Amino acid sequence: MDSTSTRKLGFFFSDHHRWLLQHIFKRLRNRADAEDTAAEAFCQMLGARVDPDSIQQPRAYLSTIARRLIFDRHRRRQLEEAYLERLALLPEPVAPSAEEQLLLIEALVAIDKVLDGLPAVVKATFLFSQLDGMSYVDIAARLQISERTVSRYMKQALRQCYLCEVQA
Repeated sequence: MDSTSTRKLGFFFSDHHRWLLQHIFKRLRNRADAEDTAAEAFCQMLGARVDPDSIQQPRAYLSTIARRLIFDRHRRRQLEEAYLERLALLPEPVAPSAEEQLLLIEALVAIDKVLDGLPAVVKATFLFSQLDGMSYVDIAARLQISERTVSRYMKQALRQCYLCEVQA
């Protein structure tokens, strides 16, 4: 990025950072999370190499980015809570270490991002198979669908995983 673009982004940041921080804080009610989210919004803008002069409605643009980041943060927390609830059910000697827990949570978040956009039943089918080790017969019974539908959903989820891997 050249110095002119960097200066433009610096002015854009100084012009809109305070407003964005207040906007995010109203939704999150947590100063640290609001600051992290605002910083991430500007980092995404920087990474996308967006020319600030091309943005006609800066607040709408920034609030859209922030809304997506807040949604991602909320989804990640839900995944973490669900994981920790399941983990609490395990006997202590079987429970993973704190480092393993962090790696597993990061893996769950990555899987969730890959499966984003798929119908909930397709995600559930994939997760029952891959995380719970359930057979197609068991998944079909659990979701009250046919084994053939389970197979179709698995193909759909695996195709999504493959496409994300190819793009990476």
